[in-house]
Amino acid sequence: MATAWWIVLIIVALLAGVALGFFIARKYMMNYLKENPPINEQMIRMLMMQMGMKPSQKKINQMMSQMNRMNDK
Repeated sequence: MATAWWIVLIIVALLAGVALGFFIARKYMMNYLKENPPINEQMIRMLMMQMGMKPSQKKINQMMSQMNRMNDK
């Protein structure tokens, strides 16, 4: 009978650990994305202007598609 309690305790502890790990990882990723947002068109436009380039919508769309292709790989 004591062995059954140990098995139940181990299973409960494992499930609690998985649930706790999930919520900690979720919180970490939400904070990371808040501090480091993904690159968008506005950021590309600002970066090109800082480099002295005149950003056209065509160039911005090309860079966005390149970034998306790199993220898919």
